[in-house]
Amino acid sequence: MNTLSDISTDATNTLDFLDSAALDQALASGGAATELFRAALQSGNAALRARFDAGGDAALLVHARTQLIDTLVVRAWRHFVSDPAAAIALVAVGGYGRGELLPGSDIDLMILLSIDGDETYRAVIEQFLTLLWDIGLEVGHSVRSVAECIEEAQRDITVATNLMEARLLAGPAALLDAMRAATGPERLWPIQDFFSAKLREQAARHYKYHETAYKLEPNVKESPGGLRDIQMIGWVAKRHFGAETLAELVQHGFLTAAEYQSLVAGQTYLWRVRMALHLLSGRREDRLLFDHQRTLAQQFGYRDETPHLAVEQFMKRYYRTVMELNRLNEMLLQHFEEDILYADDSSEPVAINRRFRSRKGYLEVAYEKVFQHYPFALLELFLILAQNPDLKGVRAATIRLLRDHRHLIDDRFRNDLRARSIFMEILRQPQGINRALRRMNRYGILAEYLPVFGQIVGQMQYDLFHIYTVDEHTLFLVRNLRRFTVPACAHEFPLCSRLMQSLPKPELLYLAGLFHDIAKGRGGDHSELGAHDAEAFCLHHGLSVYDSHLVSWLVQNHLVMSTTAQRRDISDPLVVNEFAHKVGDRVRLSYLYLLTVADIRATNPELWNNWKDALLIELYSLTMRALRRGLENPLHKDELISETQAQARELMQTQGMLDPTIDAIWQDLSEDYFLRYSSEEIAWHTEAIAHSAPDLPLVLLRRETTRGGTALFLRAHSEDHLFALTASILEQLGLTVVDARLISTASGYTMDTYLLLEASGATIASDRRAQEILDTLHKELRRDAQRPASVSRRAPRTHQHFDIPTDIAFSQDERNQRTVVELITADRPGLLSRVGRAFQACTVRVQNAKIATFGARAEDFFFITDAGNHPITDTAQLDAIRATLLAHLTEA
Repeated sequence: MNTLSDISTDATNTLDFLDSAALDQALASGGAATELFRAALQSGNAALRARFDAGGDAALLVHARTQLIDTLVVRAWRHFVSDPAAAIALVAVGGYGRGELLPGSDIDLMILLSIDGDETYRAVIEQFLTLLWDIGLEVGHSVRSVAECIEEAQRDITVATNLMEARLLAGPAALLDAMRAATGPERLWPIQDFFSAKLREQAARHYKYHETAYKLEPNVKESPGGLRDIQMIGWVAKRHFGAETLAELVQHGFLTAAEYQSLVAGQTYLWRVRMALHLLSGRREDRLLFDHQRTLAQQFGYRDETPHLAVEQFMKRYYRTVMELNRLNEMLLQHFEEDILYADDSSEPVAINRRFRSRKGYLEVAYEKVFQHYPFALLELFLILAQNPDLKGVRAATIRLLRDHRHLIDDRFRNDLRARSIFMEILRQPQGINRALRRMNRYGILAEYLPVFGQIVGQMQYDLFHIYTVDEHTLFLVRNLRRFTVPACAHEFPLCSRLMQSLPKPELLYLAGLFHDIAKGRGGDHSELGAHDAEAFCLHHGLSVYDSHLVSWLVQNHLVMSTTAQRRDISDPLVVNEFAHKVGDRVRLSYLYLLTVADIRATNPELWNNWKDALLIELYSLTMRALRRGLENPLHKDELISETQAQARELMQTQGMLDPTIDAIWQDLSEDYFLRYSSEEIAWHTEAIAHSAPDLPLVLLRRETTRGGTALFLRAHSEDHLFALTASILEQLGLTVVDARLISTASGYTMDTYLLLEASGATIASDRRAQEILDTLHKELRRDAQRPASVSRRAPRTHQHFDIPTDIAFSQDERNQRTVVELITADRPGLLSRVGRAFQACTVRVQNAKIATFGARAEDFFFITDAGNHPITDTAQLDAIRATLLAHLTEA
């Protein structure tokens, strides 16, 4: 299908930048063909770019690019194949055959022969292709006879699709007609087989892109809702109807005129984006990488406006465009499925109620005016889908009616008790909730019913932490919550699955998930604004004051548990007690824990790791214990230390260790040590120290720990440079330090524990890798280097596009007599080593560290003291530490 024929163009005006007559004359007079063609191509490309930069219509420019290449390729062909009666044809296939060429597109050619193995034209074919390559064209080619076309097309649906779009450039038309007849649906790939194969192909492609077009660096061509989805419609239409234009689908009743205009407008917009990408990168580049997004936003006329950056506005337009194209793709393919795969199915529809029925496994309205007579049925449809998991989907005609009647969802509709009851009933279903909400969003119903949700549709956040648009992230969060209810998935998050089963009202959790980010992009605190929206919605939908307050509280505090776990020292009983007071009771804690886990995993699944899992479980368990004891009876430091020591002693006694040996080691340790380590860790350390050789350092590694990472334990003489040196060694090994606990003993030793993950976020997987880490540490630490080597690893490509200013703040942890350094800066290889060198230069001791990375943004907390283990309160000294940190962070 040549979709460009959908566009009215005046061919005489599209090539005014190429003087084809002059080219012909120069060739006829014996000019150097390569130089003439190269100059013509460069001239045409320059004119094309000038038109684009001047705001030329993308569809016309795609057409013009195709005509330019046609002009050059056909003349090059005739330069070598001068006999018009020769039994050889030059054919454009694929995107070139459709007439859809962009500046970086491959030029797919097929040279069609009448006889297998015909060597007559080998030399001229080679000369022709060499000329095209020499002038700078990216040419993909095949040389086939008609018989070989049949063989290849029969074996590969992609080849069959390319041949279907074949367009004659030069040579006998009869040869192309013979190929078309031999590979048409009457001979190969009848429409049912063709359609099923293309459906599987699209499903595999969408799966590759995680079923979403809304990731931060989408592919304009291949992602769901991209240009390939439009091409899919064209392929099926051509195979089924023999249609040559998308406009013919209107004639066949598969598209309305408005839908056709929407399809063409979306295609033209994506062509413009793709053309800009090709021109900007100087090659075929279909990914909207961070490298290009800001430039394209400026080029497309967007400007930074509070609270949205220009790039966010540009990407929102892009995401909303592909969402609409995705909707049209789904509706049209459903239409084709009914017309192609179920054409012979004469089964009668089965009534579900007065308004809906099932036909061939798909849901449809009982009659065309259902939504006019019963507007609440716009929501009821999704309840029926949730209640009937055997339904495969919604019929295309009903999808169209849904879209056409969205305007009925107004304030009167939202105040209708039936509509409000149905919406809440959807959230109370034992299954199908995620499916229903996703379809509601896809068909535009959710945005109409919840106007505040409509504001976040397609809204991106320009950072590496939030990899989905806000609406897509929200629906992934709800999906994660629903997954906790599936018995077959209980092994993934056992605690979450157990807690989910115990919740009195899971629908409150789904509501909190829907509203937790609903105020993103409005300016102000989105948690507070969203909490207000959530409470108003809940009360309006008949929830009790208690339930409404709970949902509102969850929205307002949805970040509290993750920030407490990742930024504060949860080994401190007072931190846990403070968090327990904020939560208030065990029911809230369970709801908040589930919401937190689902939220982090839906923000960026690649940043979820065993350490975060273990950290949240630890905070949940400690808080649950505090709540069970009663907030009026908190666990005190002395009580916790005694309990931990008793458990550790019991563990060691079972291994034959005697109390005097244990006591001799423990008398050198501070209370802080016993607060910050578990009984298992203390037993591990004590046994190792008891059996270690006197020469230090002692280095131990435990791959599997309850803290979700690999524990590195280091005991050495206390030296100011040790933290910086250790951090440098670990970072050079490609390891990420997510937690560090450094304890000084009374006799001048340091006992340090680093929790390690691979740079990918995975745990250390093999004994061989663990031994490599141990060997390197032993070697480097014994060198007694005072200045750590610089870390030479490169920063990821994506990080360079985010300008994250460095912010350093100090506070006092008076209970533990430590100073807290909060460092927010751009993440980079060697960051922790640089910080360590800065602290070394200031004679600062690191007692504890919480290392957290959110995409390209590092948010690290260091608990420090001076050389005498006292907090640092002098303003001049703190200013000097800040200046030294900044100097080390900015050094080359």
